[in-house]
Amino acid sequence: MRDRDATLVIGATGTTGRRVTAGLLAEGHRVKAAGRGATPVEGAQAVRFDWNDPSTWDAALDGADRAYLVPPIGSSDPAAVMLPFLRRARATGLRRAVLLSSSAIPEGGPAVGQVHRELPALVEQWAVLRPSWFMQNFTGDTPHARSIRESGAISTAAGDGRVGFVDAEDIAAVAVRALTDARSPDTDLVLTGPRALSYDEVAAIISQVTGRTVVHRHLTFEELRDRWAAEIPLEFATMLASMDRAIAAGAEDRTTDTVQRLTGRPPGTFRTFVEREVAPRG
Repeated sequence: MRDRDATLVIGATGTTGRRVTAGLLAEGHRVKAAGRGATPVEGAQAVRFDWNDPSTWDAALDGADRAYLVPPIGSSDPAAVMLPFLRRARATGLRRAVLLSSSAIPEGGPAVGQVHRELPALVEQWAVLRPSWFMQNFTGDTPHARSIRESGAISTAAGDGRVGFVDAEDIAAVAVRALTDARSPDTDLVLTGPRALSYDEVAAIISQVTGRTVVHRHLTFEELRDRWAAEIPLEFATMLASMDRAIAAGAEDRTTDTVQRLTGRPPGTFRTFVEREVAPRG
């Protein structure tokens, strides 16, 4: 085993990070599982990492030649910490990086779009994953999942707009290939499921699979913004509501062949996801 052959997974216990970690370990790769709590992950080396604490960076980077990068959660300016980290990583020998971004954020756009723009100059090999909205938004402790459980409703300002919802399992599978294949994609990759769905269709599928009636409540932009603003800063609430308005205008009504092309298998359907992760939870 070479001295530098580990993959650093930042956010290793998160929605995509834990799946990327599992996929790498299943293929026999050495993994440094990074997070603020250095949570133990069977088969991986747990390391403490905090984007906002540069004193944690060197230990996380030690022995790593590639990395899966999940931006700091809730940051409006992730480039402020991610770019200095990547410059440090290049100096310590990191050669390949796979960045998690979003289909809603183009290269050079706001937030992580700034990191996307700079990434090719900071590592030899790279990929930017730009998944559509996660199917996992409808399970766990997410706002949609809570509203489904509490009131049997999904509330959006997306109107009849459609979204190519993608399973985090498929995002992780693409990330593993981008991290470990002989050559990285060296491009950005928009990831979707096999079919774009409206929220009305999402509610209907959840109802059919779970046996519980779920409806889609159509809100205006202002209604959704104000609902979010009761919980989070107005600027962030406005941004989230604006994303729904973009969906209503057709911004996310697309599908791509990225998952099939990189993994050799088709992406999972929303119905299969609900059967696996929503229905068992009642």
